[in-house]
Amino acid sequence: MNKTDQTPAVVPPEVSGLQSSASALWRYLALMALTALPLVFLAKDPYWLNIIAFTYLMAGLASAWNIIGGFGGQFSLGHGVFFGIGAYATAFFTTRYGMSPWLIMVPAAAVAALVAMLISWPTFRLRGPFFAIATMAFNEVAFVLANHFDTYTGGPRGIMIPFKAGFANMIFRERWQYAVLMFVFVALVVGITVWLRRSRLGYYLLAVREDEDAARASGINVLSVKLQGMALSAFLTAMGGTLFTMYLRFIDPPTLFTLQDVGVKFALLSLIGGVGTIAGPLMGAALIVPFENWLRALLADALPGMNLAILGLLMVLAALFMKRGVVGAFEDLMRKIKNKSKKGGQ
Repeated sequence: MNKTDQTPAVVPPEVSGLQSSASALWRYLALMALTALPLVFLAKDPYWLNIIAFTYLMAGLASAWNIIGGFGGQFSLGHGVFFGIGAYATAFFTTRYGMSPWLIMVPAAAVAALVAMLISWPTFRLRGPFFAIATMAFNEVAFVLANHFDTYTGGPRGIMIPFKAGFANMIFRERWQYAVLMFVFVALVVGITVWLRRSRLGYYLLAVREDEDAARASGINVLSVKLQGMALSAFLTAMGGTLFTMYLRFIDPPTLFTLQDVGVKFALLSLIGGVGTIAGPLMGAALIVPFENWLRALLADALPGMNLAILGLLMVLAALFMKRGVVGAFEDLMRKIKNKSKKGGQ
């Protein structure tokens, strides 16, 4: 089989199914309407509002990771670095200089995108598990640096942000206000991924994911495409770091750089839901975040750490038996039902 014969495999069924910008927009609006339902029906319950807000935040972060990890096929475990840049920049400038987080968010995200390109330029020459291990090493380096430079990061003490309610400070009295803010974030990130899937960069990322050598032979600058994908992913991840900081109002190195809480979780949500799909990270967050909260409450006293072991097991099982996640399994089921109905009608 020559390279020309392999070209159709680069474009997945989801992309070919979007016939026009109008249909993509309607699908996006329908997906966001579904995503907003928990907020509508549980808006008066503070306990569930907390879970909903965190679910939206993690869904947005998983969608940001999915740009490079799902579309580009680069399994990064170092997104905690970009998350931490957004978080620490926000905490430092709000507490030290009294700046509004709204003014800090975009410049901090731009710095994260630049850092992403700088550290990815050498690591993108690695493939498969070697790339994942290299990105994990950067996450550990960031953890050490955050502990060491306590003048800027607060070191092991962390940084506490005083409660000064107000839109300008991104601090709210009601949980539902945070939930709405997180919903806007996930809507923004998913909107960008919908656009990306139909853009030239999106097609190039998919081509690189399927076969780097074939993409390079067809004239695609593989390194440039990967760097652009990583920069966009890091930019959105750092924005999520700002929202996370202002939601908790306290950050420290273990909160931001612990591998199971940040680095692996973004990938876990995408893998469970459906890596490389638009709805996959949303589905993964909707399933895993509430389940994780329930597990933590159930097992925290009896078996500390068991909730993390169970989540790790779910990740392994998803990788083995649901390679396209819940969304992919559902699509395969619908395709089989459709094929059977066609055969039955003949």
